[in-house]
Amino acid sequence: MADIKQQIFQELASLEEAAARLRGTAVAAGKQTDLEVAILTEQVKNLRDKNARATDMIDKSIDILKKLV
Repeated sequence: MADIKQQIFQELASLEEAAARLRGTAVAAGKQTDLEVAILTEQVKNLRDKNARATDMIDKSIDILKKLV
């Protein structure tokens, strides 16, 4: 009977360790995802800014060409 209890406690300890590792992995994955989202958000912002500047330059170029015609 004592052997069975000891085995149960060992199995429970193993499960507890596995759960702790999984929690750690989940937390790390969440942080990685947050970092990736932050990077992508900044890249999108930069692309929108560049697109706005390019649109402005195109509009100015069209105005200049219209005046030349």
